[in-house]
Amino acid sequence: MITRRRLAASALALAATPVLAQPKPKPLVIAHRGASGERPEHTIMGYRLAIAEGADFIEPDCVLTKDGHLVVRHENEIGGTTDVAAHPEFADRKATKVVDGEKVTGWFTEDFTLAELKTLRARERLPQLRPNSAKFDGQEPIVTLQEVFDLAKAEGARLGRPIGTYPEMKHPAYFAGLGLPIEGRLLDAIKANGLNSAAAPIFVQCFEVEPLKTFARLGGRSRRVMLVSRGPAPVDVTSAAGVKAIAAFAEGLGPEWPLVVPTVGDDLGPPTSLVADAHAAGMAVHPWTVRAENIFLPKALQRGKSPADHGQVEAVYRALFAAGVDGLFSDFPALAVRARDDATRA
Repeated sequence: MITRRRLAASALALAATPVLAQPKPKPLVIAHRGASGERPEHTIMGYRLAIAEGADFIEPDCVLTKDGHLVVRHENEIGGTTDVAAHPEFADRKATKVVDGEKVTGWFTEDFTLAELKTLRARERLPQLRPNSAKFDGQEPIVTLQEVFDLAKAEGARLGRPIGTYPEMKHPAYFAGLGLPIEGRLLDAIKANGLNSAAAPIFVQCFEVEPLKTFARLGGRSRRVMLVSRGPAPVDVTSAAGVKAIAAFAEGLGPEWPLVVPTVGDDLGPPTSLVADAHAAGMAVHPWTVRAENIFLPKALQRGKSPADHGQVEAVYRALFAAGVDGLFSDFPALAVRARDDATRA
């Protein structure tokens, strides 16, 4: 029979036993448009390389076709990322439009059916900065969101680890004005792939507030991320109260990375309070987009003479991880994974 004295002694011993802290999850490495520093963006080869390099998530930007299909392009204007200009049968599709207040001339996905877009081939957006990537021009077609989901599922099964997807709703207000609302179509695709859950390996991101709210109102349960760039923005990330307000409709915050670690003069400065404010509001923080070329780095981190030469991008990764981010977007997943793992070991 256990006496009260023995029970009390056991309780005291248990209370005196140190509780081991749970290890903090590794920050996520999110492949920005795939391994887009090494292969043309938003291609299966680029996504496949990113996964091979250790990326946890791959990012498909979603736009719409004339017949309502979700395809993966960074913009609905495709003159800069496909060979459409070399197709005489589509010469009369060239147009000038106003997209989110900006006049743009080119060819637009909403003027093509999916079958027509599938006749085009992808090419490197920044050939002068990324000539090695441009060597792969013309090899792959435009892909659908479903093809990205299929790749993530297949590669996850092959590698024995989850490969997440991080779709962005591009220009949703613009597409809604054309009678092509994107939120419901994206939700239907997410449901069809068994991803409509806060526990699923998916984040839904957008630079606009209302589409994130609409996605949830339609029944979306996947985690939502509010994207914010430097300069004027539809949300306030300059104060703790502003950040807390975002948590009412988003589970995560995706700031442009200098909003977390600003450039001061020619070098990196101390981190802002943004990560701490977001964490206090219950949100994850996934800054975008870290690129290795000199042109994207502060002067003190640049190396070599060409804007295309790679600088000390590792310093940016280290500073962001030290600031406590929960993940980050990179055009070079292998570099980000290596820096993340080094920071975790340290």
